[in-house]
Amino acid sequence: MDTLRTFPTGSGTEGKFHSLPALAEQGFPDLAKLPVSIRIVLESVLRNVDGRKVTEDDVKNLAGYNAKSPGDYEIPFTVARIVLQDFTGVPLLVDVAAMRDAAVARGASAEKVEPLVPVDLVVDHSVQVDFAGSQAALDRNMAIEFIRNRERYEFLKWGQQAFETFSVVPPGIGIVHQVNLEYLAKGVLSKDEVYYPDTLVGTDSHTTMINGLGVVGWGVGGIEAEAGMLGQPVTFLVPEVVGVYLHGSLAEGVTATDLTLRVTEMLRKHGVVGKFVEFHGPGAKALSLPDRATIANMAPEYGATMGFFPVDGETISYLRGTGRSEELCTTVENYYKAQGLFGIPDKGECEYTDLLELDLSTIVPAVAGPKRPQDRIDVPALGSKFNDLFTATAADGGFGLSADQRGTTVTVDMPEPAGYAVGSLLEAPEPGAALDKAEMTTNRPAPDTVLAKEAFDPIKTELRHGSVLIAAITSCTNTSNPSVMLAAGLVAKKANALGLTVAPFVKTSLGPGSRVVTDYLEATGLQSELDTLGFQTVGYGCTTCIGNSGPLHPAIEGAIKEGDLVCASVLSGNRNFEARVHGSIKANFLMSPPLVVAYALAGRVDLDLTTEPIGNGKDGNPVFLKDVWPSQAEIREQLDAALKPAVYQKLYGDVDNANPKWGEIKGSTGATYTWDDKSTYIQSPPFFEGAAGSTEDITGARPLGIFGDSVTTDHISPAGAIKPTSPAGQYLIANGVEKASFNSFGARRGNDRVMTRGTFGNVRIKNLMCPGIEGGYTQYFGSAEVPAPDTEITAAGGAKPTFIYDACMAYQSEGTPLVVIGGEDYGMGSSRDWAAKGTRLLGVKAVVTKSFERIHRSNLIGMGVLPLNFVDKADYEKVSGLVDATFDITGIGGELTPGMGATLVAHAADGTTVEVPLKVRLDTPAEVDYYTSGGILPYVLDQILA
Repeated sequence: MDTLRTFPTGSGTEGKFHSLPALAEQGFPDLAKLPVSIRIVLESVLRNVDGRKVTEDDVKNLAGYNAKSPGDYEIPFTVARIVLQDFTGVPLLVDVAAMRDAAVARGASAEKVEPLVPVDLVVDHSVQVDFAGSQAALDRNMAIEFIRNRERYEFLKWGQQAFETFSVVPPGIGIVHQVNLEYLAKGVLSKDEVYYPDTLVGTDSHTTMINGLGVVGWGVGGIEAEAGMLGQPVTFLVPEVVGVYLHGSLAEGVTATDLTLRVTEMLRKHGVVGKFVEFHGPGAKALSLPDRATIANMAPEYGATMGFFPVDGETISYLRGTGRSEELCTTVENYYKAQGLFGIPDKGECEYTDLLELDLSTIVPAVAGPKRPQDRIDVPALGSKFNDLFTATAADGGFGLSADQRGTTVTVDMPEPAGYAVGSLLEAPEPGAALDKAEMTTNRPAPDTVLAKEAFDPIKTELRHGSVLIAAITSCTNTSNPSVMLAAGLVAKKANALGLTVAPFVKTSLGPGSRVVTDYLEATGLQSELDTLGFQTVGYGCTTCIGNSGPLHPAIEGAIKEGDLVCASVLSGNRNFEARVHGSIKANFLMSPPLVVAYALAGRVDLDLTTEPIGNGKDGNPVFLKDVWPSQAEIREQLDAALKPAVYQKLYGDVDNANPKWGEIKGSTGATYTWDDKSTYIQSPPFFEGAAGSTEDITGARPLGIFGDSVTTDHISPAGAIKPTSPAGQYLIANGVEKASFNSFGARRGNDRVMTRGTFGNVRIKNLMCPGIEGGYTQYFGSAEVPAPDTEITAAGGAKPTFIYDACMAYQSEGTPLVVIGGEDYGMGSSRDWAAKGTRLLGVKAVVTKSFERIHRSNLIGMGVLPLNFVDKADYEKVSGLVDATFDITGIGGELTPGMGATLVAHAADGTTVEVPLKVRLDTPAEVDYYTSGGILPYVLDQILA
């Protein structure tokens, strides 16, 4: 196909590119009607034709895309780069280091295993809100972070020197998606004088934020990212593309967050899992780039692969405003114009599988929760909704308490405010003080208490159901958007002027997505206003939204337990699944940053903020939301401070040396990593050991767990704190780690011994095999001895549960395979590769569900675990009660083909047999190859060494 053409670059030279208009002239006259996102993927397919991984037939398939009936062929998409965050990036680097060892063991050089595309890792997930509500919080939290994570950071330093195409953005710079938006993204890249669009995949589901910049990209598991960085195309079934036509404009007082929550509700209801979503129309054109990025960021929450906004003049203005060079900005604009891809389409200009419309003038202020981001609640209705959920059953999304418990209050005595004295922490140095080198080498968080330098009068307060305990301006979704961040500052300013204060039991925090946010908040004088209310900066990273909220005050923890209180967190985040924000907080509400400030001032969520006062001012009179809410005009007055190119150029000018503490970290050198058998953070994983994946029927399997609907990767993958009595905690104690030094599961993702012990261990997961209890328990039906769990828990019916890990190890010793049974949307949530890795290492051979979320299904295949769906979802009911049965999966022996049928045969303890038909969810030939090779990693290594 002759498609190589030239266009004028920003440097005044002619650049080469593979022209889509030229391809259109070769038999594809309707190419310009294709969704813009599909055309960008098509360019990658066209440019990478090699006759083997990518063929001309692949080009013809996609160039003939039929939106109304896309077909079922696979697309080999070669991305331009990879972006990682450290929680997922460290285990990825561990796997690639192990792959180098495996290559050497097979007689090849270690350097054969090298990323073939640029890989950027941003260290942003390791900071925790141990301290809050203090000017010293930022320095203290960072000091603790570096002590906790020394081993991991040393390992990343090794990776920096071992791989030519691997770079690290140090801690304390920002959240990966905002750093990507403001700094890493280029819009257009070039290689061998050929220019092409900036495209990527990232090991975080919210990689989609970059779609707001017109960049095609989405979140994948670390497993898929490893294949992509080692030269494998990211293969996926040709998607449906849902067009969302936006028109009208937002009303006064409505934020981009409110719009995003409405979009999330609408698209989750419509059903866009596995689909592209493309926004267009006059409403999309009028949105600022940060507003577009806010909507794109939450694509995982509405279930889409992408939430895409094409490149237009606003995109170029944003690139200029964030300090990109004039040469780059001109190149991007000229390239997209030459490709016929410049500008946001109007209605009818592109053909979509489905077309939805949204009038922006109908958007109203809202929150989402208390357990799912798609459960939107208008602000006036939050109080009544909370009351309804209080007595509603868990199956209906409620808390299952009795009406007579509603009035419970508990008195709390605290020697200091919520963000200060907390357990299991290091007494960090004074602000600006250097971290002691001896402390750097001890790898410990240190004593059980912190002696705060500040002096406080004792605090006596009351907690009740609905009290706000955490108020966090956090998350990539909103902290990248100046309009809502400035609005939060203006709410604080008005509240301070009226004399409002935040209750001492509220742990307040501000986690900006980059240092640029601090710059414009300080330039406008609004940072000091936020500080006055306790919203001091606690760190530049992903904090409360991923469970790095830090501990609650011990007195507050005690009060929650005493009163069995349903207390709340309010956060400007994107995730509020059960036990994600904090294990003791049962109600979690997503909202805009200014609403976070408002609810923090109110101190509770069980009220109508539009009619009830937030509090009383210094004059004793009630203050209402309308009294502190800023106008659009007031926000616009401040926005000029937010896009100053010189600020971006200064703050991103020397990223490697931006954090002096990073310079103190010393990593090892060499092409291969020297593993330390005594390390409890970094261990060589067993993914290259053993034979290839099975192509035989599964027989005599026991269920590890039988689960209901909406089991998330938060439920499956280990996350958050490690309990001393859990299998993971017992492992750490046996290896000489004190409780104070446990750190979090996220920080220990580089050690499979810890992570496998925590898989399916979420404190809120409900295994139907152990009815009436929550947590990582199952029933064991083998003959081996298994340890007793940490409590005298007895499930309904008198069943004695055991820890899932202990049962799995016993089954493995007996040679018994395991299966998992699940309901709808199994694996929804973050793209956590350990949800699949842990499943594999526990001995699970197959997962049978009503439906899967896209990324988790792919990750299971990537680890050699077979995903299957019930052909008739009603058949789930036939097997969900068979806790003591054995299961066969037949029809998968021999040659596997995409989407083939299989049969689940359940042999109940009473001798009866149940058979139900299944669909094998290997959707593409490539997925068949991955599964039969035992996963992506062994497959890729075979390809590299072939």
